[in-house]
Amino acid sequence: MPQITDDQRDPGILANVTNDFATCKVPVREDMANAHAVVLSRLARPGAWWTGAERICIAAEARAAITCPFCVERKKALSPYTIEGKHTIDPMTEGVLTEPIIAMVHMMVTDVTRITQKAIEDLANAGFSDGHYVEALGIVVAIRSMDQTCRGLGVPVHALPSPVAGEPTGARPAPLVDGEAYVPMLAREQPHAPDEDLWGADFAKTIPNVARALSLVPDAVRDWFALSDVQYIPAGKFGAVNEGRNLSRPQIELLAGRVSALNDCFY
Repeated sequence: MPQITDDQRDPGILANVTNDFATCKVPVREDMANAHAVVLSRLARPGAWWTGAERICIAAEARAAITCPFCVERKKALSPYTIEGKHTIDPMTEGVLTEPIIAMVHMMVTDVTRITQKAIEDLANAGFSDGHYVEALGIVVAIRSMDQTCRGLGVPVHALPSPVAGEPTGARPAPLVDGEAYVPMLAREQPHAPDEDLWGADFAKTIPNVARALSLVPDAVRDWFALSDVQYIPAGKFGAVNEGRNLSRPQIELLAGRVSALNDCFY
Protein backbone atom coordinates (compact mmCIF):
# COMPACT_ATOMS: atom_id res chain seq x y z
CA MET A 1 0.00 0.00 0.00
CA PRO A 2 1.20 3.57 -0.65
CA GLN A 3 3.09 5.03 2.31
CA ILE A 4 3.06 8.70 3.37
CA THR A 5 6.56 10.22 3.37
CA ASP A 6 7.84 13.60 4.50
CA ASP A 7 8.73 14.70 0.96
CA GLN A 8 5.06 14.47 -0.07
CA ARG A 9 3.98 16.95 2.58
CA ASP A 10 4.42 20.72 2.35
CA PRO A 11 5.46 21.98 5.84
CA GLY A 12 3.34 25.14 5.51
CA ILE A 13 0.27 23.13 4.56
CA LEU A 14 0.87 20.74 7.48
CA ALA A 15 1.08 23.73 9.85
CA ASN A 16 -2.23 25.10 8.55
CA VAL A 17 -3.96 21.73 8.90
CA THR A 18 -2.57 21.24 12.40
CA ASN A 19 -3.83 24.70 13.39
CA ASP A 20 -7.29 23.87 12.04
CA PHE A 21 -7.45 20.65 14.03
CA ALA A 22 -6.17 22.42 17.15
CA THR A 23 -9.53 24.23 17.35
CA CYS A 24 -11.34 20.91 17.86
CA LYS A 25 -12.77 20.29 21.33
CA VAL A 26 -11.19 16.84 21.39
CA PRO A 27 -7.67 15.81 20.29
CA VAL A 28 -7.29 14.89 16.61
CA ARG A 29 -4.79 12.16 15.79
CA GLU A 30 -1.51 13.25 14.24
CA ASP A 31 -1.82 10.72 11.42
CA MET A 32 -5.04 12.40 10.27
CA ALA A 33 -3.34 15.81 10.08
CA ASN A 34 -0.46 14.23 8.15
CA ALA A 35 -2.83 12.57 5.67
CA HIS A 36 -4.80 15.76 5.05
CA ALA A 37 -1.56 17.70 4.55
CA VAL A 38 -0.25 15.15 2.06
CA VAL A 39 -3.45 15.17 0.01
CA LEU A 40 -3.61 18.99 -0.02
CA SER A 41 0.08 19.13 -0.99
CA ARG A 42 -0.55 16.82 -3.93
CA LEU A 43 -3.67 18.77 -4.85
CA ALA A 44 -1.57 21.89 -5.47
CA ARG A 45 0.79 20.14 -7.90
CA PRO A 46 0.20 19.30 -11.57
CA GLY A 47 -1.44 15.94 -12.00
CA ALA A 48 -1.69 13.55 -14.91
CA TRP A 49 -4.28 15.65 -16.78
CA TRP A 50 -4.77 18.97 -14.94
CA THR A 51 -2.38 21.76 -13.93
CA GLY A 52 -2.01 22.72 -10.29
CA ALA A 53 -4.15 25.83 -10.85
CA GLU A 54 -6.89 23.77 -12.51
CA ARG A 55 -6.80 21.19 -9.73
CA ILE A 56 -7.25 23.89 -7.07
CA CYS A 57 -10.16 25.34 -9.04
CA ILE A 58 -11.82 21.92 -9.31
CA ALA A 59 -11.61 21.67 -5.52
CA ALA A 60 -13.07 25.18 -5.21
CA GLU A 61 -15.97 24.21 -7.48
CA ALA A 62 -16.62 21.11 -5.40
CA ARG A 63 -17.19 23.48 -2.49
CA ALA A 64 -19.20 25.99 -4.54
CA ALA A 65 -21.59 23.25 -5.69
CA ILE A 66 -22.95 22.84 -2.17
CA THR A 67 -24.69 26.23 -2.29
CA CYS A 68 -25.36 26.41 -6.03
CA PRO A 69 -29.08 27.19 -6.65
CA PHE A 70 -28.97 25.69 -10.15
CA CYS A 71 -27.70 22.39 -8.69
CA VAL A 72 -30.73 22.36 -6.38
CA GLU A 73 -33.03 22.89 -9.37
CA ARG A 74 -31.35 20.08 -11.35
CA LYS A 75 -31.52 17.74 -8.38
CA LYS A 76 -35.31 18.19 -8.18
CA ALA A 77 -35.83 17.59 -11.91
CA LEU A 78 -36.97 14.25 -13.29
CA SER A 79 -33.84 14.37 -15.47
CA PRO A 80 -30.98 16.78 -14.74
CA TYR A 81 -30.16 16.86 -18.44
CA THR A 82 -33.42 18.63 -19.34
CA ILE A 83 -32.76 21.70 -17.18
CA GLU A 84 -30.96 24.74 -18.56
CA GLY A 85 -29.31 27.37 -16.42
CA LYS A 86 -26.03 28.66 -15.05
CA HIS A 87 -24.03 27.33 -12.12
CA THR A 88 -22.89 29.63 -9.34
CA ILE A 89 -19.09 29.34 -9.41
CA ASP A 90 -16.18 30.28 -7.21
CA PRO A 91 -14.57 33.56 -8.42
CA MET A 92 -11.14 31.92 -8.72
CA THR A 93 -12.53 29.55 -11.34
CA GLU A 94 -13.36 32.29 -13.84
CA GLY A 95 -11.12 31.92 -16.88
CA VAL A 96 -9.49 28.73 -15.58
CA LEU A 97 -12.20 26.08 -15.96
CA THR A 98 -14.78 25.90 -18.74
CA GLU A 99 -18.51 25.23 -18.35
CA PRO A 100 -18.51 21.50 -19.24
CA ILE A 101 -16.08 20.53 -16.48
CA ILE A 102 -17.68 22.94 -13.99
CA ALA A 103 -21.06 21.33 -14.66
CA MET A 104 -19.60 17.85 -14.24
CA VAL A 105 -17.86 18.74 -10.96
CA HIS A 106 -21.10 20.20 -9.59
CA MET A 107 -22.94 17.05 -10.58
CA MET A 108 -20.28 14.88 -8.91
CA VAL A 109 -21.09 16.69 -5.68
CA THR A 110 -24.86 17.13 -5.84
CA ASP A 111 -26.26 14.40 -8.12
CA VAL A 112 -23.57 11.78 -8.66
CA THR A 113 -25.93 8.81 -9.00
CA ARG A 114 -27.34 10.26 -12.23
CA ILE A 115 -24.04 10.67 -14.08
CA THR A 116 -24.41 8.54 -17.19
CA GLN A 117 -22.07 7.06 -19.77
CA LYS A 118 -23.37 9.64 -22.25
CA ALA A 119 -22.51 12.47 -19.86
CA ILE A 120 -18.90 11.27 -19.79
CA GLU A 121 -18.91 10.91 -23.58
CA ASP A 122 -20.26 14.45 -23.92
CA LEU A 123 -17.38 15.62 -21.74
CA ALA A 124 -14.98 13.87 -24.11
CA ASN A 125 -16.64 15.61 -27.07
CA ALA A 126 -15.93 18.91 -25.28
CA GLY A 127 -12.22 18.04 -25.24
CA PHE A 128 -11.80 16.29 -21.89
CA SER A 129 -10.44 12.74 -21.86
CA ASP A 130 -11.47 9.92 -19.55
CA GLY A 131 -8.30 10.77 -17.60
CA HIS A 132 -9.51 14.35 -17.09
CA TYR A 133 -12.82 13.01 -15.79
CA VAL A 134 -11.27 10.51 -13.35
CA GLU A 135 -8.71 12.98 -12.02
CA ALA A 136 -11.45 15.57 -11.42
CA LEU A 137 -13.52 12.90 -9.66
CA GLY A 138 -10.55 12.00 -7.47
CA ILE A 139 -10.13 15.65 -6.47
CA VAL A 140 -13.83 15.92 -5.62
CA VAL A 141 -13.71 12.73 -3.56
CA ALA A 142 -10.64 13.93 -1.65
CA ILE A 143 -11.80 17.46 -0.91
CA ARG A 144 -15.30 16.33 0.08
CA SER A 145 -13.84 13.66 2.36
CA MET A 146 -11.58 16.16 4.14
CA ASP A 147 -14.25 18.87 4.30
CA GLN A 148 -16.87 16.56 5.78
CA THR A 149 -14.34 15.35 8.35
CA CYS A 150 -13.63 18.95 9.34
CA ARG A 151 -17.33 19.75 9.60
CA GLY A 152 -17.91 16.66 11.71
CA LEU A 153 -15.12 17.72 14.06
CA GLY A 154 -16.44 21.28 14.22
CA VAL A 155 -13.27 22.81 12.78
CA PRO A 156 -12.77 25.07 9.72
CA VAL A 157 -12.38 23.41 6.34
CA HIS A 158 -8.76 23.66 5.26
CA ALA A 159 -7.73 26.62 3.10
CA LEU A 160 -6.92 25.60 -0.45
CA PRO A 161 -3.17 25.85 -1.09
CA SER A 162 -1.49 27.98 -3.76
CA PRO A 163 -0.96 26.05 -7.00
CA VAL A 164 2.47 24.81 -8.02
CA ALA A 165 3.57 25.61 -11.57
CA GLY A 166 4.13 22.86 -14.12
CA GLU A 167 2.41 20.79 -16.79
CA PRO A 168 0.39 17.56 -16.49
CA THR A 169 2.25 14.35 -17.27
CA GLY A 170 -0.46 12.71 -19.42
CA ALA A 171 0.63 9.36 -17.96
CA ARG A 172 -1.68 6.34 -18.12
CA PRO A 173 -1.05 3.31 -15.88
CA ALA A 174 -1.01 -0.35 -16.89
CA PRO A 175 -2.51 -2.87 -17.24
CA LEU A 176 -5.89 -1.26 -17.93
CA VAL A 177 -9.14 -3.06 -18.67
CA ASP A 178 -12.26 -1.73 -20.41
CA GLY A 179 -15.89 -2.74 -20.11
CA GLU A 180 -16.18 -3.10 -16.32
CA ALA A 181 -17.17 0.54 -15.73
CA TYR A 182 -17.79 3.79 -17.61
CA VAL A 183 -14.01 4.37 -17.71
CA PRO A 184 -10.97 2.06 -17.90
CA MET A 185 -9.63 0.71 -14.61
CA LEU A 186 -6.47 -1.09 -13.57
CA ALA A 187 -6.77 -4.86 -13.86
CA ARG A 188 -6.99 -7.10 -10.81
CA GLU A 189 -3.25 -7.66 -10.61
CA GLN A 190 -0.36 -5.68 -9.20
CA PRO A 191 0.04 -2.52 -11.35
CA HIS A 192 3.13 -2.07 -13.48
CA ALA A 193 5.94 0.32 -12.52
CA PRO A 194 5.91 3.12 -11.45
CA ASP A 195 2.57 2.34 -9.79
CA GLU A 196 3.34 -1.03 -8.23
CA ASP A 197 3.00 0.58 -4.78
CA LEU A 198 -0.78 0.95 -5.19
CA TRP A 199 -1.42 -2.67 -4.22
CA GLY A 200 0.46 -5.93 -4.18
CA ALA A 201 -0.37 -9.25 -5.77
CA ASP A 202 -1.79 -10.51 -2.45
CA PHE A 203 -4.41 -7.73 -2.37
CA ALA A 204 -5.08 -7.56 -6.11
CA LYS A 205 -7.91 -10.10 -6.20
CA THR A 206 -9.84 -8.39 -3.42
CA ILE A 207 -9.13 -4.73 -4.18
CA PRO A 208 -12.50 -2.94 -3.81
CA ASN A 209 -14.02 -1.46 -6.95
CA VAL A 210 -14.52 1.82 -5.11
CA ALA A 211 -10.71 2.16 -5.23
CA ARG A 212 -10.29 0.69 -8.71
CA ALA A 213 -12.83 3.23 -10.00
CA LEU A 214 -10.14 5.93 -9.67
CA SER A 215 -7.22 3.80 -10.86
CA LEU A 216 -6.93 5.40 -14.31
CA VAL A 217 -5.22 8.15 -12.28
CA PRO A 218 -2.99 6.39 -9.71
CA ASP A 219 -2.48 9.48 -7.53
CA ALA A 220 -6.25 9.63 -7.03
CA VAL A 221 -6.05 6.12 -5.57
CA ARG A 222 -3.09 7.15 -3.40
CA ASP A 223 -5.17 10.03 -2.02
CA TRP A 224 -8.13 7.71 -1.46
CA PHE A 225 -5.97 5.25 0.49
CA ALA A 226 -4.26 8.04 2.47
CA LEU A 227 -7.61 9.36 3.70
CA SER A 228 -9.33 5.99 4.06
CA ASP A 229 -6.49 4.62 6.18
CA VAL A 230 -6.93 7.32 8.85
CA GLN A 231 -10.64 8.11 8.56
CA TYR A 232 -11.96 4.59 8.05
CA ILE A 233 -9.95 1.35 7.91
CA PRO A 234 -6.42 0.76 6.53
CA ALA A 235 -6.42 -0.71 3.02
CA GLY A 236 -5.99 -4.47 2.95
CA LYS A 237 -7.44 -4.83 6.46
CA PHE A 238 -11.13 -4.55 5.73
CA GLY A 239 -11.74 -7.95 7.30
CA ALA A 240 -10.24 -6.99 10.66
CA VAL A 241 -12.73 -6.69 13.50
CA ASN A 242 -10.94 -3.74 15.11
CA GLU A 243 -7.80 -1.91 14.08
CA GLY A 244 -7.04 -0.18 17.37
CA ARG A 245 -9.63 2.56 16.89
CA ASN A 246 -11.66 3.78 19.85
CA LEU A 247 -14.75 2.64 17.96
CA SER A 248 -15.42 -1.05 17.30
CA ARG A 249 -15.74 -2.30 13.73
CA PRO A 250 -19.56 -2.59 13.99
CA GLN A 251 -19.72 1.00 15.27
CA ILE A 252 -17.47 2.16 12.40
CA GLU A 253 -19.69 0.39 9.86
CA LEU A 254 -22.86 1.84 11.39
CA LEU A 255 -21.48 5.37 11.07
CA ALA A 256 -20.11 4.69 7.59
CA GLY A 257 -23.43 3.33 6.40
CA ARG A 258 -25.37 6.28 7.80
CA VAL A 259 -22.99 8.83 6.28
CA SER A 260 -23.12 7.01 2.93
CA ALA A 261 -26.92 7.12 2.98
CA LEU A 262 -26.97 10.84 3.78
CA ASN A 263 -24.53 11.47 0.89
CA ASP A 264 -26.59 9.40 -1.60
CA CYS A 265 -23.72 6.96 -2.04
CA PHE A 266 -24.96 4.10 -4.22
CA TYR A 267 -22.33 1.77 -2.74
